[in-house]
Amino acid sequence: MEIVALAVTYHIRANIAQPYKMASDSMCPALMKGDRFFVNKAIYRRLEPQRGDIVVFDYPVDPKRTFIERLVGLPGETVELRDGRVVVNGVVKTEGSLSQFYYYNQAPYADEGQFTTVPADSYFVLGDNSGNSMDSRSWGFVPKKNLTGKAYKIYWPLDRSGPLE
Repeated sequence: MEIVALAVTYHIRANIAQPYKMASDSMCPALMKGDRFFVNKAIYRRLEPQRGDIVVFDYPVDPKRTFIERLVGLPGETVELRDGRVVVNGVVKTEGSLSQFYYYNQAPYADEGQFTTVPADSYFVLGDNSGNSMDSRSWGFVPKKNLTGKAYKIYWPLDRSGPLE
């Protein structure tokens, strides 16, 4: 019976949902350093990633490392950082965390006032706390194959528990 329970637990963690711990402040205020949250690992097998999703992925530069960022640009879209705003396909994004973006210099993939086009099967991601985030501005795009899943619920600490937006 214990072997069956272990097999079921392994299957769930490997294929359906997995707990994670936020290691930095790059996603503040949505995720704070030390927050524990669940990631839906099955969602992108049946649905396409959406702008605004908080995604967990294998870092393109070193796939042994796991990163957590907000998905901003979809395949084929142009992304620009202009006057502290995220602009996608010429439209200023005003929803949620995309309404105010904190720009910092030396961003080879999306410097202030320049736009970049997201390649097929790739995504442009940013940290909500962009002044404290290494993201697509620094190292480029996230290939779809690198996506692990979508962060969907904080479970610890209890005073912050609830769904992620």
